[in-house]
Amino acid sequence: MSTHKSYFSKNNTLIYNSSGNTGLNPVTELFYGRTENTLSTPGFSRFIFDVDLTQLQSKIDSGEIYTGTPLTHTLKMTNTLMFNYDLLNGMTTDNRRRASSFDLYLFRIPNVSFTGVSQSWDEGVGYDYYDMPNQNSTNASLTSQNYRDNDKSYSTRPSNWFRRKTTNAWTTNGVYDNTNSADETGVNYSALTQVWSQHFEYGNENIEMDMSHEINSILSGSTTGNTGWVIAFAPTVENLTGLTENYSVGFYTRHTQTFYEPFLESTYDDLIIDDRNAFFANKTNKLYLYSYIDGVPTNFDSNPIVDIQDPNGDLISSLTGLTSVRRTEGVYEVTIPPITGYSTPCQFNDIWKDVTIGGVNIGDITNDFILRPQSEYYQVGPVSKDPITYGFSFSGIKQDEKILNTDVRKVILTVKQAYSSNVVLPQFKCYYRVYVKEGPTEVIVQDWSRINQTPNEYYFIFDTKDKVPNEYFVDIKVLTSGEIDTYKRQLKFQIVNKK
Repeated sequence: MSTHKSYFSKNNTLIYNSSGNTGLNPVTELFYGRTENTLSTPGFSRFIFDVDLTQLQSKIDSGEIYTGTPLTHTLKMTNTLMFNYDLLNGMTTDNRRRASSFDLYLFRIPNVSFTGVSQSWDEGVGYDYYDMPNQNSTNASLTSQNYRDNDKSYSTRPSNWFRRKTTNAWTTNGVYDNTNSADETGVNYSALTQVWSQHFEYGNENIEMDMSHEINSILSGSTTGNTGWVIAFAPTVENLTGLTENYSVGFYTRHTQTFYEPFLESTYDDLIIDDRNAFFANKTNKLYLYSYIDGVPTNFDSNPIVDIQDPNGDLISSLTGLTSVRRTEGVYEVTIPPITGYSTPCQFNDIWKDVTIGGVNIGDITNDFILRPQSEYYQVGPVSKDPITYGFSFSGIKQDEKILNTDVRKVILTVKQAYSSNVVLPQFKCYYRVYVKEGPTEVIVQDWSRINQTPNEYYFIFDTKDKVPNEYFVDIKVLTSGEIDTYKRQLKFQIVNKK
């Protein structure tokens, strides 16, 4: 399994009954409760955002991402409290109580009065939630024209609670009405498309919301004209009255200067486990065909059909016309049902029929594999198998290398028996993960994923284009003899910005 990160193209926090804009603020505070800084009480805020899916769509169109199995998409935003439990139930610098025991809802921004016309919006250039001179009106020096002219962090230019652009208002203030009292030209809460919801018990949890159905619908073209989403408290929370305090939860926005920029994480299956060198009788095996033009992975015009030929050169009737799938760009996979009834070892052929690339028919492609006895796969006997200690070497990324964030690297892993320079271990089940360090905390970038296995190498692809510049670490995990052995920090490198 691999992942791709799509980042926000814009975001903003809408404050109830306020024309203030905070589009450039590195943190969004979702709050509710008593407030003296809005025109009415109770007060609350909502977060709006949009995601740039261009790079993800490009990978799908090129065939780099296989869509034969559904892609999963998870919205991830880091809580500003996640590293400090001491702040739970405490107060923020603006005297807001840290919220706990609440739900957040994710909605699609609706069309204009549901007419099919999209409600496009601008992020804005504001930073502060409130106009500080107005909040200090008793101090003449603070409300002077000179002070106002230099208060560059406050802006009322859209988007805000009332307007999405300078010349366009929201169909309903704040995107939707939480009392379901809007007339036929407005947008009621009950008419929204709810994508997901998440419960927060303590208030320091990160946002992890499943957007799979929503994003897949956009990528397939079933949903069009989408201009983003809203994250908000439930209407019952927004409408609470009689509260004596203000409660808030904070998340990093796309303008954070930290590693914790919010993103949409797309997970897809591009795992290659090629059994050509270890094709055993009486088990299901997989074979692959790899296509290149001048060393560049290239797709066929259509997925080939595969026939299996026995040692006598005869086609096996139950193993003809097998369908293949494109696992990733230029790589095709066919699943072979268990083969039985042959004296092993013996040689078979896999024939990939009528291969065409760019309109050029290059005919059938015939490869061979050895059917090995099932006794080599099922290791049953009176003696237990001792675990092996492993050593690793990498190519594709050098130790402590500085890599531009425009690169896509194929990282080849060689596994050897530890304390030996020449005992290469050809068959093993191995995983990798990638993370960055935040003090003693390991922040996962790519969670444990199995390493691809081809007849001649073990490798994984590392795409830097969707990674934030930082220092990265790679761990390796090996499963053997009932043990799970993790080898920490086997590779370290840095991703740097291209100037």
